Amino acid sequence: MTHQPSQITKRTKEEINELILEFQQNESNAAQTILVEQYTALVASVVWKYSKGGSYHDDLMQVGMLGLLGAIRRYDPNMGNTFESFLIPTIIGEIKRFLRDKTWDVHVPRRIKELYPRIKTCVDNLTSQIQRSPKIQEIAAYLGASEEEVLEAMEMGKSYRTLSVDQPIEADSDGSTVTPLDVIGAPDNGFKQVDQRMLLESLLPLLNEKEKDIIRYTFFENKSQKETGELLGISQMHVSRLQRKAINKLQRAFAHTEVTNA
Repeated sequence: MTHQPSQITKRTKEEINELILEFQQNESNAAQTILVEQYTALVASVVWKYSKGGSYHDDLMQVGMLGLLGAIRRYDPNMGNTFESFLIPTIIGEIKRFLRDKTWDVHVPRRIKELYPRIKTCVDNLTSQIQRSPKIQEIAAYLGASEEEVLEAMEMGKSYRTLSVDQPIEADSDGSTVTPLDVIGAPDNGFKQVDQRMLLESLLPLLNEKEKDIIRYTFFENKSQKETGELLGISQMHVSRLQRKAINKLQRAFAHTEVTNA
């Protein structure tokens, strides 16, 4: 995702604080929009240091923008520090959390993440030295860890990559394959989903055409905000704002419908 530079008015610390307070106290969309436009370039510069334009760049940009929105909500101007000094660590924290969790399919403790690759190296070294597969106590002694820690790391290490539900795990007698998806049961929520979809469709006329398109693309056709923006010829941030506005309209209408039917 690239962000084209635009003419953005440089604002003082006092003006920024006033906009933040306006948003925090009144949920002002106008104040939020100004703040997002003011700091999108800063978010992009922080993100670039971690992504270098790699495959995670678009994901990290979204993470950074979420960090910006969170910082706007949490920043306390009375603390005396500038918003930028609060924003940058917030964005970096969100990015590091995303990168840490992205590399493992299931969240595991940091000590296990650090021990697991050492075990793999240890097993290779010991196997070469003693010409057999090492025992758990030998691995633990080699690494200076307890046997319980080694066993836990070896077990949790399996979470580094989970098995895809489409991964063939067994062949039938006729040569066809069986996947986890074939044998996993699930409750049938079809009837409830039909009711919800019918209710949602009945409320869509409350939206304008662009809002309808955004809801249809993002929720019915499962397109990303970036893809939706490209289809509609608008920015991803504009899609995000319109989507939020549309959802608020639908939520209010849905709540009114529930009260009426109660």
